[in-house]
Amino acid sequence: MSRVNLLLLALLAACSTTKVGRAPELTPIAATADRTAMVTYALPQTLDRAPQLPGAGASLWTGDRGSLLGDRRAMQQGDILTVVIEIDDSANISNSGDRSRSASQSMAVPNLLGLPQSLDKKLPQGASLGTAVGINSSSAAQGQGSVSRTEQLELRIAATIVDVLPNGVLSIAGQQEVRVNFELRELLVTGFVRPADITRQNEITYDKIASARISYGGRGQITDMVQPRYGQQALESVLPF
Repeated sequence: MSRVNLLLLALLAACSTTKVGRAPELTPIAATADRTAMVTYALPQTLDRAPQLPGAGASLWTGDRGSLLGDRRAMQQGDILTVVIEIDDSANISNSGDRSRSASQSMAVPNLLGLPQSLDKKLPQGASLGTAVGINSSSAAQGQGSVSRTEQLELRIAATIVDVLPNGVLSIAGQQEVRVNFELRELLVTGFVRPADITRQNEITYDKIASARISYGGRGQITDMVQPRYGQQALESVLPF
């Protein structure tokens, strides 16, 4: 295969992820975990319930979810709740270190049965056993480092209960996509929540979600412009400097 053909294939591969003149496509709803949980029937409840009294369905004081005072919080597979994400974190870390060390060693044989004096005559000029070995060493190291980070994010997203674990913990998943012109912003959230942490307004904050996975990003023309080109990324991954 000629070099021209290889170059054309590389250009086509690079352009395959960017659709010229077209906005990024939204994810089909049929492929999301939310819809799968809604269309799949959950296991029947095994808890014994009190028998329904005659005329109780017409009372305003029943505890049914559809009544005036009923608990309408999400608790079953396919139910929807609101996840409130309010992140306002800042961290400042600074470290400094200073280390120094010095060492000195010497060995001399000025007199040993007259051997140093006799050997000095046979040694090269300037060499003598009077100061056989002398070593001096010193080292110093100093380092400083600091990290400053500030994050602020306020979002709200509707999530769906995709599974109810054997211990009653709810597994949730939510996906939100907003497309403005040729830029698509997407928000993903998954995790595990306790039913008791869901408020009466059917909301839960992100800090009460175990194993929370929150992703907020986008794709489109603006995202492509701020990203380095494929050739530059390849060079940065290979070049050692």
